[in-house]
Amino acid sequence: MEEKILTITDATYVDVYKIKATFNTGETKLIDFSPIINKGVGLCKKLGNLDYFRNFTLDPFTIDWNNEIGFAPEYLYEIGLAV
Repeated sequence: MEEKILTITDATYVDVYKIKATFNTGETKLIDFSPIINKGVGLCKKLGNLDYFRNFTLDPFTIDWNNEIGFAPEYLYEIGLAV
């Protein structure tokens, strides 16, 4: 049996640092980026700017900010709460 690569197929800004993401498994999760932003490490500091945070796109696998910041879909799946 071939294992399917996990990807995000849709993402919507919800609130302050939260994004609702739909995965190719059909599951939707609410992802709160506040803990990552509050750590303020490296490029993640940029996500603290709400205009920057809200200006994300989807690449073929995950949520992407300006080709600078992206997180593995497996990580986002793990930290997301089922909706």
